[in-house]
Amino acid sequence: MTGGTLALLVQLALTFAPLSLVAIGGAIAVLPEIRRQVVEVRGWVAADAFMDLFALAQAAPGPNMMVVSLIGWQVAGLAGLAVATLAMVGPPALLALALGRLRARFAGLAWVRVTQAGLIPIALGLNLASGVVLAQAAHQGAVTLALALGTTLFVWLTRWSPLWALAAGAIAGMAAA
Repeated sequence: MTGGTLALLVQLALTFAPLSLVAIGGAIAVLPEIRRQVVEVRGWVAADAFMDLFALAQAAPGPNMMVVSLIGWQVAGLAGLAVATLAMVGPPALLALALGRLRARFAGLAWVRVTQAGLIPIALGLNLASGVVLAQAAHQGAVTLALALGTTLFVWLTRWSPLWALAAGAIAGMAAA
């Protein structure tokens, strides 16, 4: 492994590990910052390539943080995939283990319940911000705006699987092309 590759792997770890600790609600909650770091700050991938990696990660079965693994792969191959993935799952896993033990010990205290309740709006806000960033990045005219709004309303107001909205978007995209 060359010095340049090692430096790149360290940059991947230093980029994703801190983000993993504030990803309340999953990696999707910090997607705007992941995009900013990967596209604008580091220049590892282009904006359209980021959207492609995100779409691939969402289409594949598995956790929603898979986009981080794909970015790692794009940047530094298999070693990048491993480092980015471990940086995204390692710190919160260790934190969850430690906090789980503390929570079990102090579960009856009021501040524990208040803290848990306070994390809900934070997670919702972070996820909403991710949706806005994704919609802005995908916005290419009235059709994409209508699809984004329609999909949002469909998922919010019905109990149907979001896969129906995904299929409708794919058909609309093929028709528009």
